[in-house]
Amino acid sequence: MFGLAFPHSHGDATLLATPPFVLRLPATVANVSPVLDALEVYAADCGIPGGVAARLALVAEEIVANVAMHAEGASFFEVRVTREGNALLLAIDDDGPGYDPLARAAVDTEAPLEAREAGGLGVHLIREMTQQATYHREDGLNRLRCTLSAGGT
Repeated sequence: MFGLAFPHSHGDATLLATPPFVLRLPATVANVSPVLDALEVYAADCGIPGGVAARLALVAEEIVANVAMHAEGASFFEVRVTREGNALLLAIDDDGPGYDPLARAAVDTEAPLEAREAGGLGVHLIREMTQQATYHREDGLNRLRCTLSAGGT
């Protein structure tokens, strides 16, 4: 569907040679699902373990959905996945207004629901499912980088 084709192997040797994934689409809610579909095919074709693939998809979904729903004026989002040692680097860029989602205070997940502010759980999810997450604004783009361990299931 997206012109992605990789050898079908699920051993560690293929994972070490994981090719990059790049997908750039208009920043619309309708394009969140195609990103997830393409990531699913990519993960399966590269032999990325199921648990890692699920975390990758959840983090990517949270970020691109927020761009699509809240980054007024964003015309695109670009999703890239590359292998760095024993980790996957998820890089998502968009051309919406400058916004650092990681600047939000941590959510108090122990507080009763009625005492919590709305929002922020997506950022909490990103922080919990990644080894590291960083944001910077460069050349008019929001650049969010997330590192996920490529080990495990």
